[in-house]
Amino acid sequence: MNTSPLTGSGLGFRRELLPDLEQEVPTSVDFFELAPENWAGMGGTSARQLRAFTERYPFVCHGLSLSLGGMRPLDRELLRQIRTFMGIHGIGLYTEHLSWSNDEGQLYDLLPLPCTEEAVRWTAARIRQAQEELGQRIGVENASYYVAPPGAEMSEVEFIRAVIEEADCLLHLDVNNIYVNSRNFGFDPLAFMEALPLERTCYLHVAGHYTEPDGLVIDTHGAQVIDPVWQLLKQAYAHVGPLPTCLERDFNFPDLAELGREVAIIAGYQAQARSVKPKPAGRALGARELLS
Repeated sequence: MNTSPLTGSGLGFRRELLPDLEQEVPTSVDFFELAPENWAGMGGTSARQLRAFTERYPFVCHGLSLSLGGMRPLDRELLRQIRTFMGIHGIGLYTEHLSWSNDEGQLYDLLPLPCTEEAVRWTAARIRQAQEELGQRIGVENASYYVAPPGAEMSEVEFIRAVIEEADCLLHLDVNNIYVNSRNFGFDPLAFMEALPLERTCYLHVAGHYTEPDGLVIDTHGAQVIDPVWQLLKQAYAHVGPLPTCLERDFNFPDLAELGREVAIIAGYQAQARSVKPKPAGRALGARELLS
């Protein structure tokens, strides 16, 4: 397994990219991210292909189906499988979405949580359970959404802060999700980001999106990152420093060289951030603290 620290700029590890990645990985890619649900327990060719990369590159696990805010019992068996999988491949960081995604079965969508005190307590307790099963703190990602649940007792940013503080977990900061929500719900994305508990940031995402003819912005991960999102990422680095950042691309893949150029943009902003002292928004957590 690869024991290098998680740093720099990364790319989502997708099966559609494997033939090209096996030929050559762009030099801008320092690490990969995968969804453990899609790889844990796999054998045969898939296991061998993955092992060939985890021996050479650091990886991050980014979950899709734990449903941290859901009402169904937390899937402890899945968490045990993920912990074993992370141990086998030397993966040190696991993150999940601050959302819910199951009822009678998996809904294959990430749905928003009500911004209430009860939801804070419920979700934070489930995050603590997940951390106990995994034996480490996890990062929770601010999610995109398209309908705000009724009955809010606090703002979204207050809700995210309250959950993270009560759960004593980490923040997985997705700047594209902030931008998408700001367009759809009419708020200042920079002010929103600066109100988050940025001192707990462990990891970042950047991605592209699609704007419908009626103006609705959809978080697709199927297009190039646009300049306002890049600028928000640059502002994030001004607060938290050049923490590991992954380019998400889930479909409509360009050639690998083009993806490598987008990852290189991340690396460029990180290089700029290394030469500038972060703004006083609290101290971002170091690598050793992530696992404690």
